[in-house]
Amino acid sequence: MMSPTFSLSCMSNWLCPLHFPDFANTSTFRLRCSQERSLAPPSVTSVGQDESIGRIAIRNDHVLRNNSPVLQQNGLPPLVSALKASAEQNVASFHFPGHNRGRAAPASLTRLIGTRPFVHDLPELPELDNLFCPQGPILEAQTEAAKLFGSSQTWFLVGGTTCGIQAAIMATCSPGEFLILPRNSHISAISALVLSGAVPKYIVPDYENDWDIAGGVTPLQVLKAIQELEMEGKKAAAVFITSPTYHGICSNLTLQQGADLTVQSTHKVLCSLTQSSMLHMSGNIVDKEKISRCLQTLQSTSPSYLLLASLDAARAQLSESPDVVFNQAMALAYEAKCTLKRIPGISVLENSSFPTFPAIDPLRLTVGFWKVGLSGYEADEILYGDYGVVCELVGNKSITYAFNLGTCRDHVQRLLSGIKHLAATYVTIQQPEERVLTVHAPFDDKITSLIPRDAFFASKRKVTIEESIGEISGELICPYPPGIPVLIPGEVITKKAVDYLFHVRSKGGDITGASDPLLSSIVVCNV
Repeated sequence: MMSPTFSLSCMSNWLCPLHFPDFANTSTFRLRCSQERSLAPPSVTSVGQDESIGRIAIRNDHVLRNNSPVLQQNGLPPLVSALKASAEQNVASFHFPGHNRGRAAPASLTRLIGTRPFVHDLPELPELDNLFCPQGPILEAQTEAAKLFGSSQTWFLVGGTTCGIQAAIMATCSPGEFLILPRNSHISAISALVLSGAVPKYIVPDYENDWDIAGGVTPLQVLKAIQELEMEGKKAAAVFITSPTYHGICSNLTLQQGADLTVQSTHKVLCSLTQSSMLHMSGNIVDKEKISRCLQTLQSTSPSYLLLASLDAARAQLSESPDVVFNQAMALAYEAKCTLKRIPGISVLENSSFPTFPAIDPLRLTVGFWKVGLSGYEADEILYGDYGVVCELVGNKSITYAFNLGTCRDHVQRLLSGIKHLAATYVTIQQPEERVLTVHAPFDDKITSLIPRDAFFASKRKVTIEESIGEISGELICPYPPGIPVLIPGEVITKKAVDYLFHVRSKGGDITGASDPLLSSIVVCNV
């Protein structure tokens, strides 16, 4: 049986054949196959040039097709049209939810957003179709999305990309099977290891100390991981790669290279509502019925039709002009990058910092402040407090800003003005190299003692932070965003990891997952 591949889009954008960025971050799985399969056109080199390896790519970005938008007679996308028609019916409602089509909506919220969201907050009525057995407008909406993004089948997700990643891994990795993935994968991939019982085979990504950020994954790293398993008489069930990374670093893969599954964070760069995503399939290696069963297990049985309709609407919006829709956002991002590069003391993340990777997401702007003596956290506090600039991601040395279809020139000018003033103020009063500590990758020396699932269910105890060194972590602890775990259940706790967490917290970063938010103690496994 051939192994599937997943590609996951979560944060970065890619330049696709139609010359615009992918619309989400992408994670990719490569699986060991028992029969050969062509993963890419002859002109494209796949990972390790091994046709016996399928690849699952979970991506936020997708390849677009020049498809004409399919609209209902009223000019609306199919699911949007069905939701509108249902909400406009003159009916006596004796069904959930309890606000009864807005009649009993809480006044404190209606004063904020009005009653229309409640009017359209409907349950799975017959005319609205069923997410887990679609035959009507949901099926039509998903079919149109599949046509646009070039997949054989598409599922709408109301549990975010997280549930798509979990379903993809659960559908392809059985308990005890190996999943190759970067050590800096999102927390959702780790939770999928707990749910599936898969065994992680980590790839330690390239790390740029000047920026204090990790890069992507190279084909050679994937090939090496596969070969190391083979030398132990084992084989990988799948390979999972997120590309671009949260900072916009793109790995050397594209959807056309044979991704079997792609999870797209549609709400991140496209315009659907927060928590809505898509899962795309290509080919027939993965059992689509198994994907459906996993999604039914993971997703709510009361899906929000506002979220579902927003996915349909975002697809229709993109299909109206897929070849030019991102032109303005990309132009603004390019102009901002050029301006920032001329400001003394300010660094801009470019491909030269990670030369082994093909591109940086053109809609992601990562700015470094260490040369003016400020951490990313300190710079963000100034830019937010004094200029009202809200970023996507704050790090030890940098801040990442996400450009999108709603980005306007006035806001870009506010960002540039703030950074210019900040640089002019601090470059003259700080001793930069003495103030910003370079912290090395906190996950480059990890030892896994238990698989995440076994550690999750193991009996545990709480010890002081000093006593935890050398113990097996029972908690998943990570700075957020971007949600990259520093400690994963089952890993041996190192002093480097603990020092990194304290450093992040001292600079104003948020630490999630720890039972003790002060980090005076840590939960460890009793083994």
